[in-house]
Amino acid sequence: MGLKLVINMLSILMVLSSTSAGRSRELLAGAGFDVTTAKYGAKPNSDITRALANAWKDACASTSASKVIIPKGTYKLKEASFKGPCKAPIEVQVQGTLQAPPDGAQLSKPDTWIEFSYLDRFTLSGSGTFDGQGQKAWKENDCHKNPKCSSITVNMRFHAVKNSLVRDVTSLNSKNFHVNVLSCERLTFQHFTVAAPGDSVNTDGIHIGRSTGVNITDSKIGTGDDCISIGDGTKQLTITKVTCGPGHGISIGSLGRYPKEEPVSGIHIRNCTLSNTSNGVRIKTWPNSPAASTASDIHFEDIIMNNVGNPILIDQEYCPWNQCNKQASSKIKISNVSFKNIRGTSSTPVAVKIACAKGLPCDKVEMTDINLKYSGKQGSITSQCSNVRPTITRVANTLACATKS
Repeated sequence: MGLKLVINMLSILMVLSSTSAGRSRELLAGAGFDVTTAKYGAKPNSDITRALANAWKDACASTSASKVIIPKGTYKLKEASFKGPCKAPIEVQVQGTLQAPPDGAQLSKPDTWIEFSYLDRFTLSGSGTFDGQGQKAWKENDCHKNPKCSSITVNMRFHAVKNSLVRDVTSLNSKNFHVNVLSCERLTFQHFTVAAPGDSVNTDGIHIGRSTGVNITDSKIGTGDDCISIGDGTKQLTITKVTCGPGHGISIGSLGRYPKEEPVSGIHIRNCTLSNTSNGVRIKTWPNSPAASTASDIHFEDIIMNNVGNPILIDQEYCPWNQCNKQASSKIKISNVSFKNIRGTSSTPVAVKIACAKGLPCDKVEMTDINLKYSGKQGSITSQCSNVRPTITRVANTLACATKS
């Protein structure tokens, strides 16, 4: 065999090898379903509701990994339901901006703009934005004081989503909650952004309920209500490296308002920074609870407070707008709670308040290495506690929670 022939055969083998590697990479990346292709027909500055639904239908039916792609640009989206189960791992990559109808009218579900449901091995990614255009709705929203208010649209709902990842996208100006997580398992939010003004009503950043193994990490949340709110039935939740502000802080609860609420346990919140929020890290339960439940194994650690109101708060008399009977005690038993290495500045003189339920004291509450300074001019920093006997380690006397029972 001549040398020239050997060289030619080696060249052919190299080309075949390169092509095979490229195809392998394509398979790993997943087949792409771009909504702007001729098949689906989506165009910037137009309604892509139908195009996106068709692309999702095809991608979800694929027997190999697939990806729905929304390229850069601004698109109108009336509503979307990304419903499984799908036949293989699937990703939605949003590079552009999706805009909700400003008034939220004529939705098939008045309280939901975009829903992800019954999915396994799902990824939502990209540098794109989900713009709820909530400015009009905030002016009309009275749900924070009217229990019978009309349903208002949530930007994104995750229901029965498992082993999945949300990363790098932004929720902007939701009319109501930005994200609602319900009945999910092992769902991670990473490099996730929530943005809305501090006066946007009832716009919780991420609300979690009846879910297990949710993780929120390396995320930035600024909104008009709780940055993260943790509802009943939440278990094994981890929150790390989150910046919060503006907003109402990071809250467990409120709990104890409704019958048949499930226990909360295994909550770990650490390495977070809160700035200019009305509350810091807190647990809130309603008095006169209709049924007994528990909140336990809850830990706040390595938290920085920058001009934060009520940096450390347990409030078992949570009763906004006097919607309850404060004379009756909360039936939510709180136990095994720790606050460790919490430092910075408080915008309120009362930097530590632990007000536990009458007749149902909090058990095993621990405060360690608390270093807070008052940034205002209305007296000196102090603490208030009732129905609790916390374990105190390396905490200044003014914050050491002289108790009354």
